[in-house]
Amino acid sequence: MGETGRGRLRVYLGAAPGVGKTFAMLAEAHRRAGRGTDVVVGLVETHGRAHTAGLLEGLETVPRRTLSHRGAVFTELDPGAVIGRRPKVALVDEIAHTNVPGSRNPKRWQDVEDILDAGIDVITTVNIQHLESLNDVVQQITGIPQRETIPDEVVRRADQVELVDMAPEALRRRMAHGNVYGPEKIDAALGNYFRVGNLTALRELALLWVAGKVEDQLDRYRADHGIAGTWETRERVVVALTGGPEGDTLIRRAARIAGRNRAADLMAVHVTRSDDLTGADPARLARQRVLVESLGGSYHQVVGDDVARALIDFARGVNATQLVLGAARRGRLAGLLSRSVGVTTTALAGSIDVHMISHPAAVRGPAARGGRAALPLRRRGAGWAITLAGLPALTAALHGLREHLTLPAEILLFLLVVVLVALAGGMWPAVTAAVLGFALLNFFFTPPLHTLTVARPENVVALTVYVLVAVMVSAVVDLAARRTREAARAGAEAEVLSTLAGHVLRGDAALPSLLDRLRETFNLAAVTLLERRPGSGPVPGDRSDPRAWRVVATAGADTVGCPTEADTDVVIDEDLVMALRGRPLDAADRRVVEAFAAEAAVALRQERLTEEAERARPLEEADRMRTALLAAVGHDLRTPLASAKAAVDSLGGDIAWSPEDHEELLATAGESLDKLDRLVANLLDMSRLQAGVLGLAARPIGVEEIVPRSLDDLGPLRVRVHDEISDELPEVVADPALLERVLVNLISNAVRYSPPGEKVLVTASAYGEHVEIRVADRGPGIPASQHDQVFLPFQRLGDRDNHTGVGLGLALARGLTEAMGGTLVPEETPGGGLTMIITLPISSRAGAA
Repeated sequence: MGETGRGRLRVYLGAAPGVGKTFAMLAEAHRRAGRGTDVVVGLVETHGRAHTAGLLEGLETVPRRTLSHRGAVFTELDPGAVIGRRPKVALVDEIAHTNVPGSRNPKRWQDVEDILDAGIDVITTVNIQHLESLNDVVQQITGIPQRETIPDEVVRRADQVELVDMAPEALRRRMAHGNVYGPEKIDAALGNYFRVGNLTALRELALLWVAGKVEDQLDRYRADHGIAGTWETRERVVVALTGGPEGDTLIRRAARIAGRNRAADLMAVHVTRSDDLTGADPARLARQRVLVESLGGSYHQVVGDDVARALIDFARGVNATQLVLGAARRGRLAGLLSRSVGVTTTALAGSIDVHMISHPAAVRGPAARGGRAALPLRRRGAGWAITLAGLPALTAALHGLREHLTLPAEILLFLLVVVLVALAGGMWPAVTAAVLGFALLNFFFTPPLHTLTVARPENVVALTVYVLVAVMVSAVVDLAARRTREAARAGAEAEVLSTLAGHVLRGDAALPSLLDRLRETFNLAAVTLLERRPGSGPVPGDRSDPRAWRVVATAGADTVGCPTEADTDVVIDEDLVMALRGRPLDAADRRVVEAFAAEAAVALRQERLTEEAERARPLEEADRMRTALLAAVGHDLRTPLASAKAAVDSLGGDIAWSPEDHEELLATAGESLDKLDRLVANLLDMSRLQAGVLGLAARPIGVEEIVPRSLDDLGPLRVRVHDEISDELPEVVADPALLERVLVNLISNAVRYSPPGEKVLVTASAYGEHVEIRVADRGPGIPASQHDQVFLPFQRLGDRDNHTGVGLGLALARGLTEAMGGTLVPEETPGGGLTMIITLPISSRAGAA
């Protein structure tokens, strides 16, 4: 029991059923009981496994709670009884289980939470496919959706998670020997869910999940104990990006370093200064992010005024072992005045290995990222005009007032003019005004007059301070003006880029839409994405040859045929170029265009991947159908064949059977052969549907004619069906034989799942230009999220009970219905159950009548 009074949770995690989780849990219970611990069994599922059931002997079992649901009796965990018994440890198997309605909680893991809150330790089991975050991944791997899931956080909060591992081949041997499922399920399980590839993938998921859990525990331990140093439990390579052209080289070098260890992580980080308005090139960073992710890494962005400190803090935060930096090209004077980021980072790195990578295009400091934004020519001209006209005018005005003003007052007036010049024209006109003002003050207002000599020391100090203050004020005012202009441009760029990001997030990633947005943003005549034709290759002069390029997408009327025809072109890679026509763009606008170009390349890649997936889907479907067909032939055909063969062999032996036995054997053989005939017919019809060669003889037919014939085909099951079909229904267009088969499949399926004593209801009604035939049962029903799954072929195959699967019948029923121009959809029966609705078009003859 923990310090807070809450029990401790121990979870045995497995990759698949049958790896031995319950066996390990029971073995742990016997070990603790042998030490004198009070252990009880809250609920353990043996699934008929003799070895597992044997371990229950000697352990006290808390009685389960018995519940009745839809005419069936179920037993569930009774958390109240476990809490009332108050043991030290309780065993609760299969924590992801969904409880029967009427239980204390909807989910078994909620029952476990109640037991833990009561201060009782719990040992439980779960398979990796039941974790909520991996549910879709497991379905993609196995093709089977998992209805019972548990939030990952429940298992992550466990005090101990122990992986029960088993090699796929060993698990398949256990399955073949009958140690996991009964004999009737072995073939289906081995051929589907328990294939070697599936088990290997699930095993890797389980190992990675447990590794993540262990890593979380390690991070928590280091944080609790204030451990800032790096523990090299796993290689993590961090590459620092500045947004410069050297980034691609750094990323590839870091990827090679990480590639030396298969389990190593690659992370790229860009540090943004909080006051850096000019910043890095967003388009280049976007391309580098794509490169990092294509190499299996992750991209991160942090804010920090001290770049070196921010890099080290990030590296230590992710427990990095190696840090890759670009070597800066700095002059000797810059090196004497301040240490480079690389030198400072190396000094702070401690146990982290720092790699300084040299590159011809390495960043040379702030100037290398682009020049400062210049003030408009009009404002600079105003500054020079005030300097050249204002200072002489001020000198002439002050010359007449020389008897009434002192030198400090005159200096302040000149300083005022310098500030005005700085506000109007920027730095250099203001510095010129300061120097010119110094000369005018010295010549006209400082004794001895009309010379450049200064007689009194205090006047020298005053003039010198004037020049220094004037230059500093000019620099500050100029910097403020430039920052204001840069901030405005940065704001405009941010607005455009946020629009681009919203465009992508909304899913408007289609290339024409993206290019049209770029054209509107910069008021261009045309924007064209050009791609080098396959096989042409980069050759001298091909940028002006339209035959070497093809238009991928364009926006605007004036399409560009090759890069040289554009007013501005942005090279995305050696095969892709964004060509703009309408007006040349300045360097600042080009940065935003490069961001659009990078996104256009991503959009093009996504479109082509989608097209490839669409082309591969029919092949995948055909392969899946072929695999399922082979499994069906190997499993479903075997049972009726074996039954018929056994009956015929018995009749042909030397045993003298009684007339009753003789008739029973003949009936068994006939029933098995009939079942085989229906199965083969279904398989052939499904293959014809898949190939699109199903023969169809549609004609106007009355529903009141087809339904009774379908009910007659049910044989003894006819008594469990109640039909309400009006003789006044209009005729529908359908193939009578196919519609009859559809109804037989649906009704027999509904009877199979209906509780004893409940009848299946068959009704029909006209609605608009269609007639709806409804087959309603009172069975367990199907969740709305799984409605489409029931129509997939061969759903009876897989890791499920063949008596509760949906088989081939529903898939064939929908295919036949759609072939006749109708639809087949499921919906919930009011009060519980499932209703299948066949919608068929009314014949034109009936409509005219």
